[in-house]
Amino acid sequence: MRLFAAVLPPQDVTSELAAEVAALKKLPGADLLRWTGRPGWHFTLAFYGEVDEEVVPELSARLERAARRTAPFTLALRGGGQFGHGRALWTGVAGGAAELRLLADRAEAAGRKAGVDMGEHRRYKAHLTVARSREALDPRPYVDSLHDFAGREWTVRELTLVRSDLPRSGVPGEQPHYVPVGRWALGGAG
Repeated sequence: MRLFAAVLPPQDVTSELAAEVAALKKLPGADLLRWTGRPGWHFTLAFYGEVDEEVVPELSARLERAARRTAPFTLALRGGGQFGHGRALWTGVAGGAAELRLLADRAEAAGRKAGVDMGEHRRYKAHLTVARSREALDPRPYVDSLHDFAGREWTVRELTLVRSDLPRSGVPGEQPHYVPVGRWALGGAG
């Protein structure tokens, strides 16, 4: 299974982002971008890649512990940026960025302790990808447009383990399919 740990924003938050993305899609050159679909909007905390099924119970137990050790915290989608000369366009966060980074570190440690090859550690950069491009492009109009974006605040209350099923049809623009395979309440509540 191709797995990652994530924070999933609630529907009212993704509705606000959807309105912002609709405006971005009207900018010149927007048709050169592959826009991510609303069902796939998430904050990846730790990417595990292909994980053997027998590792999932241990990984799940460790993620449950990581969630229990992390108190609920508030976040809001805010602003935006890009990676790789316009190859990825994203919105960022305001509020509990430090708490989100701590949860990401704990999710990465859970993977390592469960025996998942996590590769080299990189400092976590909170972002929710809204578009990708196969080729470098000038991201300034999109980043400038996202600059003043400020979504509503919400309380992050759970950590989710997600299975990512990659597209197989070969149809251009087909999105991966994301399926939650485990959810754990932060702080052990609920």
